[in-house]
Amino acid sequence: MERPFRILGLQQIALGATDKARLGKLWLDLLGLEVEGHYRSEKENVDEDIAVLGRGPARVEVDLMQPLDPEGGINVARPALNHIGLWVDDLAAAHAWLAEQGLRFAPGGIRKGAAGHDICFIHPRPSDELPFSGEGVLIELVQAPEDVIAALSD
Repeated sequence: MERPFRILGLQQIALGATDKARLGKLWLDLLGLEVEGHYRSEKENVDEDIAVLGRGPARVEVDLMQPLDPEGGINVARPALNHIGLWVDDLAAAHAWLAEQGLRFAPGGIRKGAAGHDICFIHPRPSDELPFSGEGVLIELVQAPEDVIAALSD
């Protein structure tokens, strides 16, 4: 099956907890990752620290997230592995082609993500109309910048 896009590598792992300080103790204090940025969104009910591991094109974000409102509609603490992000070389082509194949996307379409890249999410569960999904895992497709595409291409 020929695809009009390539998945290039892992872009991020997003972890959630009711208190991100406990995640920070493990990932920052004990494992030694460094915080590169912060993201807060009332709409997405998230307060997140963006830690990183690796450098250059092998750099992976480890997002440490907690909900702003634990009773809110979106709770980034459940499940604890909130989502994984994958670099893709042509997000628009991937989104269009995968939708044609019956893949279910989460609402919101392609938009800017916390790190400034264009993103979209594959829904973790199928529906009657859209039989394919992330099979229990929320998957973020992230438009790779040109330097990452070049570094991770053949």
